[in-house]
Amino acid sequence: MTAATAALAGLDAAASGPILYKLFANVISYLMKNASPTETTAFSSEVIAHTKAWLERAVIGLNLCPFAKAVHIKDQIRYVVSSAQTPEELMADLVRELEFLQEADPAKIDTTLLIHPDVLRNFLDYNDFLDVADAAVDELDLSGEIQVASFHPEYQFADTDIDDISNYTNRSPYPTLHLLREASVERAVEAFPEASEIFDKNVQTLQQLGLDGWQKILREEQKQA
Repeated sequence: MTAATAALAGLDAAASGPILYKLFANVISYLMKNASPTETTAFSSEVIAHTKAWLERAVIGLNLCPFAKAVHIKDQIRYVVSSAQTPEELMADLVRELEFLQEADPAKIDTTLLIHPDVLRNFLDYNDFLDVADAAVDELDLSGEIQVASFHPEYQFADTDIDDISNYTNRSPYPTLHLLREASVERAVEAFPEASEIFDKNVQTLQQLGLDGWQKILREEQKQA
């Protein structure tokens, strides 16, 4: 049993609530029965290619995240395509990847994109899962060390219309959980004094680009992939 699995096994049902406890119990069972979360296939290679094209053309190309370029150039991003079909299977993959990132050398792997094309394709379901993902980080004693950011093809911020251009700042080709080292985030914020203004600048960038411009980028991504 890994340290992460042991931490989940010690989860207190009363403290965590019956729904989370049941989910974590299913995750522990799945972890015990499955040694590897993914396997390399033609489909997973295609998913990674599309994700890299989105990162290069949208995230880096439009400077939506000024921190992304450095880790991309240094090849410090780990891309993992989950074959999960259920939230429990995805949680098991998330637990593995949280543990993997914690133990990995930051100079080699700074961040992880856990892409899950076959589960939580509905954004509301995905959004609910984020609370469970954060709870897992807490239970694994990784709070303050790793955080989970969110990207989804149907991403929608609260109090916005579905086609509001601001939503496209977090729209990705596939549902994705972004695992970030807190230390890396802190260093990036220190290097960019205007980090708090990034979201507003991104919205301005996308407003100038417009939906037609965004669709053009998506078509270019598909050609690149």
